[in-house]
Amino acid sequence: MMITTAPENEVLLTEHTPRLDWMTAAPEVFKAMLRLDTAAKNGIDPALLNLIKIRASQINQCAFCLDMHSKDAIAAGETAERIIQLNAWNESKHFYTAREIAAIELTEAVTVLTDGFVPDAVYRQAAALFTETELAHLIAAVVAINAFNRFGVSTRMVPGHYTPGSH
Repeated sequence: MMITTAPENEVLLTEHTPRLDWMTAAPEVFKAMLRLDTAAKNGIDPALLNLIKIRASQINQCAFCLDMHSKDAIAAGETAERIIQLNAWNESKHFYTAREIAAIELTEAVTVLTDGFVPDAVYRQAAALFTETELAHLIAAVVAINAFNRFGVSTRMVPGHYTPGSH
């Protein structure tokens, strides 16, 4: 357990206990997930991939994945400002490129399917800015992070201990 102090010498709350170490309990599933993630990111700009992973993790409220991918993004040179603004990208599009916005919109549409299919306009915008191969990999990357998020939130993986580049 990691306890640090907050401002004015207040102690932070105790971190929660994970429910299950799914990576140890199901190592073949974890290996398969890593293979999917590795295949999906082939050809995707690493900075864009980090934005996709952070945005899906924000939507899914996966604190472990937010911790991991935000740290990786910062270690790779991403600015804190763009990470902070990502949750409000609609009001701060000027922090991102047109391709990044199209990928973020597609990430949201694939992540939140409760409203139905991915809207045609969102798909058309992404298809206009990415090749078919890039688009297929982009969708696969969104699917992969959503699967990782679901493992993270259902097993209550604990954020705060990840070291950038250690996955």
